[in-house]
Amino acid sequence: MADLLHELIFKSADRFPGKHALIHQKNRISYAALAEDINSAGAAMLALGLGRSERVAVYLEKRRETVAALFGAARAGGVFVPVNPLLKPEQVAYILRDCNVRILVTSADRLKLLAPVLPQCHDLHAVMIAGPVEACPIISGLTVISWNDALASGKGGHLKPHHGIDWDMAAILYTSGSTGKPKGVVLSHRNMVAGAKSVAEYLKNTPDDRILSVLPLSFDYGLSQLTTAFHVGATNVLMNYLMPRDIIDTVTEEKITGLAAVPPLWIQLVQSNWPRDISLRYITNSGGAMPRATLDSLRNILPDTEVFLMYGLTEAFRSTFLPPDEVEVRPDSIGKAIPNAEVLVVRDDGSLCAPGEPGELVHRGALVSMGYWNDPEKTAERFKPLPSRQPGLTIPELAVWSGDTVRVDEEGFLYFIGRRDEMIKTSGYRVSPTEVEEVIYGTELVGETAAVGVPHPVLGQAIVLIATPRTGSVLDQDALLAACKLHLPAFMLPSRIECREGNLPRNPNGKIDRKLLAQALQDAFMESEA
Repeated sequence: MADLLHELIFKSADRFPGKHALIHQKNRISYAALAEDINSAGAAMLALGLGRSERVAVYLEKRRETVAALFGAARAGGVFVPVNPLLKPEQVAYILRDCNVRILVTSADRLKLLAPVLPQCHDLHAVMIAGPVEACPIISGLTVISWNDALASGKGGHLKPHHGIDWDMAAILYTSGSTGKPKGVVLSHRNMVAGAKSVAEYLKNTPDDRILSVLPLSFDYGLSQLTTAFHVGATNVLMNYLMPRDIIDTVTEEKITGLAAVPPLWIQLVQSNWPRDISLRYITNSGGAMPRATLDSLRNILPDTEVFLMYGLTEAFRSTFLPPDEVEVRPDSIGKAIPNAEVLVVRDDGSLCAPGEPGELVHRGALVSMGYWNDPEKTAERFKPLPSRQPGLTIPELAVWSGDTVRVDEEGFLYFIGRRDEMIKTSGYRVSPTEVEEVIYGTELVGETAAVGVPHPVLGQAIVLIATPRTGSVLDQDALLAACKLHLPAFMLPSRIECREGNLPRNPNGKIDRKLLAQALQDAFMESEA
């Protein structure tokens, strides 16, 4: 088994040198060719002066160079930082400054956008340009080199990678927080290799799988599609889709066997027409609870496809899954711990909750990350020792305290209740937005919806429901409110329903951005009461 992340690819290249590792558009890249790319990229980065554990940021859409740059940085003994290609220059500059990035891999067009902010990134000294390099801006103090030239110079290079072990840093993934700037979650080689092995085990991945990668590689769930495929020698199809229809077409054309998505994307996909004969062996959901109505529609559309409902957090990469044979019995569950992990439900004092008692989800094991980059205060809040089960152990084990409220049933299955920082406090009650949204989706009257808490002078917070109509229909607010009254207690009823056309806003990981929606409505009830 691989110890270091890049060895996942090298070991598969030894076993299946001619097999396709990546497919991007019309390009088909074998494992042997990808391994050569990674060796050359790593050598090129070393030639540019990359030191041990120094950071390499990759600001590109999904393509061959993106994958080679990420794993090439790991091969060199550096640390890769995947930057969501949807981020704006100021957001990119914050990440580059926050983790002291030394080398940036991007395109000429993106470099032009970044040119005004890169002088603020004092540690950055080199840029590798993927694709055409014509008309690249000249930026004082930066060495700019084309990707192809850099790789050509790196082939057969004699620079040795920095020595590394599995506990060394491999990646920093930036995740949106409940407040303030994004936090950089530091993942070790051990974290990511253990995660790849664990996920591949319960998904039963084999070299015959063809996995479609539609989620951002800056998102741990998206990056996991690569690592899982490389662990078993499967094929990963990279896709930068524009419309949900494009995904269905690619699933058909490339005979995809595995597809991962987040709830907003599944909601869109079930409203599209699927062919009768489909190659999908399994689909997975994470990044939030899948609405029951959406789950039922997917199972109807894809009767021969296994559905894995999962839960994860960047700080532990992946935590739980519900086996497909349990979906019919307990579709609202997030399942049990993945292989080689233990998930606990605890009270504030760290003691275990009784079955049915709400508590915080705590994850322990090999996937617990190394903390937040350069943020000891937030690291201490989230990464804490568990009460020792073995009094003789003098070094405490750190676990990640998720901040998510869950409960466990008598059989050990977990159920998500809500994030503590998204819980709505109204009339003295704590209301989970996902619980309200589940009822709304069950009415089948909306396309997308989000429940948010908005300041209210009497209630503390009022519940506001933002919803879009289903494709080709008009949203009937009166019918929706009547359905809410039928299925929700009075304290959970929305005080206002707002209808919007088009898709609701997303955060960089593709989830509906409740925080942005709530911010826009902060003064709605205060103004009306003034």
